Amino acid sequence: MPSLPRPTAELTADDARRIALRAQGFLGAPDRRAGVRGVLRHLGAVQLDTISVLARSHELIPYARLGAIGRKAVDAAYWTSSPAGRSASPHAFEYWSHAACILPIEEWPHFAFRRRAYRSRPHWNHELPDGAYDQVIKQLRAEGPLTATDLGGAKRTSEWWDWSGTKVAVERALMYGEVVCVERRGWKRVYDLAERAVPQALLHDELDDSECMRRLVRLAGQSLGVGTRADIADYHRLKGEQVDAVIADSGLVPVTVEGWGRPAWADPAALAAPPRGRHRTTLLSPFDSLIWERARTERIFGFTHRLEAYVPKPKRVYGYFAMPVLAGGRLVGRVDPAREGRTLVAKQVTLEDPRAVTAVAQALLEAASWVDCTNVRVERVDAPALREPLIRELAAALD
Repeated sequence: MPSLPRPTAELTADDARRIALRAQGFLGAPDRRAGVRGVLRHLGAVQLDTISVLARSHELIPYARLGAIGRKAVDAAYWTSSPAGRSASPHAFEYWSHAACILPIEEWPHFAFRRRAYRSRPHWNHELPDGAYDQVIKQLRAEGPLTATDLGGAKRTSEWWDWSGTKVAVERALMYGEVVCVERRGWKRVYDLAERAVPQALLHDELDDSECMRRLVRLAGQSLGVGTRADIADYHRLKGEQVDAVIADSGLVPVTVEGWGRPAWADPAALAAPPRGRHRTTLLSPFDSLIWERARTERIFGFTHRLEAYVPKPKRVYGYFAMPVLAGGRLVGRVDPAREGRTLVAKQVTLEDPRAVTAVAQALLEAASWVDCTNVRVERVDAPALREPLIRELAAALD
């Protein structure tokens, strides 16, 4: 790591927490006029995942910041429909960032470094049959936009991992950047040639790796507000040495944060005015960018976050899809939700502070209304003494 410049500011732990909350859209009035697209551009990336409990994660992200927006409007904001088989100008595309993410279309040029890296990748998890790649490109050119089913089928068997040769080929083309997904139909990716779907002004991979890194490091710093080298690298899954090479020229400024014990960098705009405004009270998707990096979440909030959907049931502590509860700028508990008809079921609620009961009730009620549930049922509360107070809060609001 190169020698570090002198910090420009000293932040308390509370300063850093509030700066992070504002940068992520949870402190202060949200820009409702910009809507879901504004949230996407503000965050720089919204993670996708197949799990749907209350809703899919890409719906939960804007909901957590804007409140009970229409769910159909969320998908419409991300993915542009294709009238008469021709793509309208897209607002977003899907690619590998922190994970599989929706990204603002204007960031297409800045992922050129990753497309180049994939093209030179020495091995892949799925074998590509001879001729399959060229056939997919030929078919998309003649008939696109198409789903994997349209192209000939996504799977060879019913196993989720057993991709057909066509699916392997089109996903390889997506990673190379020859194909792009700018739309979903019933959760299926719709593929098209990048040369047809991406605006021409953005299409060509002319930026070198350092230019891409500089942009993504700056964007990560802006989206985090303040972060360590590891925080910044994790946001778009860069390597630490890639961050080191460009951070001095990224526009971020070095700072120290009380209790962090390591160098940090901040968005200078985040330091220009103290974070003020109203805090959101909400359930967070386990895939929310506020809590992407576990060490950062523990450092800022003193809160251990782990998705347990892929943990064997007997070993789960908090539940299948435990959603952290954000209130007053702090993570105050967890709710593992489910839906039964028009009832939102809190299968497991984890909280230790009696002062969090009202906030958890508020978060549950708003979420229930958003997903068109008219009732909330609490099954288990880890602190048994708080179960009845929580039920009373919910009952009073629902009467």
